[in-house]
Amino acid sequence: MRRTPHLALLGVGVTGALLISAAPVSAQPPSTTSPAPGIVVSDGMTQPVFSLADAIEERVYVETPLDTDHDGRPDRVAIDISRPRETATDGFKVPVIFEHSPYRKGTWGSVPYPSVLVDELPQSQVTHPSDRRSAEVTVQRAVAKANLPGQLDDYYVPRGYAVVLGQSVGTGDSDGCPTSGDQAETLGTKAVIDWLNGRAKGYDENGAPVSADWSTGAVGMTGVSYNGTLPNQVATTGVSGLKTIVPVAAISSWYDYYRANGLVVAPGGYQGEDADILAQYTAGRARAEGQCADEIAELTTGQDRVTGDYTRFWQDRDYLDARKVKASVFVVHGLNDWNVRTEQFAGWWDELTRRDVPRKIWLHQGGHSGPGNTAAVTLPDGRTWTYKQTENRWFDYWLWNVRNGIMDEPTAVLQREDRGYTTYRNWPDPASRTVPLALGATDAAGPGTLGTGRPPKATVEQSFVDEGRTLSPNTLVAAPDEANPHRLVYRSPELAREVRVSGRPEMRLRMAIDNRSAANLTAYLVDYGPVGSTGTPTVVTRGWMDPQNRVSAARTQPLKQGKLHDLRWTLQPKDYVFPAGHRIGVVVFATDQAHTLLPLGGTELRVAPKHSELRLPVVGGRSVLGF
Repeated sequence: MRRTPHLALLGVGVTGALLISAAPVSAQPPSTTSPAPGIVVSDGMTQPVFSLADAIEERVYVETPLDTDHDGRPDRVAIDISRPRETATDGFKVPVIFEHSPYRKGTWGSVPYPSVLVDELPQSQVTHPSDRRSAEVTVQRAVAKANLPGQLDDYYVPRGYAVVLGQSVGTGDSDGCPTSGDQAETLGTKAVIDWLNGRAKGYDENGAPVSADWSTGAVGMTGVSYNGTLPNQVATTGVSGLKTIVPVAAISSWYDYYRANGLVVAPGGYQGEDADILAQYTAGRARAEGQCADEIAELTTGQDRVTGDYTRFWQDRDYLDARKVKASVFVVHGLNDWNVRTEQFAGWWDELTRRDVPRKIWLHQGGHSGPGNTAAVTLPDGRTWTYKQTENRWFDYWLWNVRNGIMDEPTAVLQREDRGYTTYRNWPDPASRTVPLALGATDAAGPGTLGTGRPPKATVEQSFVDEGRTLSPNTLVAAPDEANPHRLVYRSPELAREVRVSGRPEMRLRMAIDNRSAANLTAYLVDYGPVGSTGTPTVVTRGWMDPQNRVSAARTQPLKQGKLHDLRWTLQPKDYVFPAGHRIGVVVFATDQAHTLLPLGGTELRVAPKHSELRLPVVGGRSVLGF
């Protein structure tokens, strides 16, 4: 295995710029007549000193240990490389920034989605195949447009990096069939890092062997969405040479992407999508309906849209185990991402913390995207860095060994509701404390209360009827002062001071289904503004569960109609400030038109508020609430 080159300082200018060569330890000092090429570092960052116009570009096909299409030949994955011309000079080697993707080319733009309209929920064990299969909806899936060809290389090749853009196994110009996040896809990506370190075979378009003799072997991975998920996957293998990853809006558990506590739950904006639909999209129609039809059929069976349980299928697509992770991790995510929801970064962050992996986190107020290159934060020492500069410095530290102090800076960067950025020692805030808020109600359907004490003695049971198929969540959250037969709402008194929530809210509900054996269950945490406010309520976060999975996401247990059961589930993690004078609210209903399957209405649900509570992670604890 190739050793990482020694970095020798050649000179320091009056501006603080460093010229660094990448000569191996045993190499002779460069002659004065023909100096070795090197990177230039200023203010802790590599500078654009290499010509992009003169960059070397090449296509390589890397051999993997896979045969996902069962044709008897190892699958090869296609990668495109851009590197400084100077890497053709003997002795100058560069690290690699690597983005792998299933979206490079040839996707199926109009995959037929299964209908989410059902007579009854499939876990009720009374299904109606004619309804479930009759309506196919053609959906155009949007692809994240960050980090496409021409962006990573434009920025990093002039700074002394090679950029590698790969195509996932079973997609684009690569061989094989897509497998939607399992170990095969992981190993197909890992093979590229192995090739960059001399451990795997690569070939040019004519079949001639190609080596990465220009590479130091140090690799950093990045990408948005699925492109950011692949770095998470590969990092869990502990592959040698992967020094760091920057996953942006990335998945850490495919179960939590397509399911929630036993419920079939769609990513925001893609009702009906599932692992098999995504595989068809990335494969392209010809491959999906041709050589990979059998493999995709196996995905359809394995994903189990009936029970929604966590099974071996989903375990194989779960990366929440960092025991082997050797790479540092810079997590980037939007706090309002309802495609790749916030549990995806929070669960991964928890595991990285548990394993003491070197890490940093940047959270912004956007949705399914990065924060934008010009987003800027001012550190406690007064220095201001944009997001792109932070990313640049992160890669420089971990791939070029530039000692720029980035690991001594605050761990968490977070954009607040006013769109300004601030820093924190960690996330969730270490001062966050779980505060139970009791539910209270004196009317069978009217608005209820949230309080830190005991619920009112006159608290009664409450009921509502599921009509979420025809009523949007916005309708169910609105008008909190009025009784609504299709939801229950509970609100706190006005807040005496601002209250920051940092972490995972949890819903604990004693509930019964009175006329059916299954139901969707949804809770929204809401900022209702001050008393008398006529503005639109702000949905802070959401969470869902299947009451049949009240014991475990992996175990479906039938419910007895009319019997009260104790249910617990977490809402999506959040960092949010409720302003002084506002009221904290929680809305409980059944079907979520934007995320769950949509059964016919009429399911009757009953709640015992006296034995229910909302648990909030409040920075500063109970005393901050003031009620």
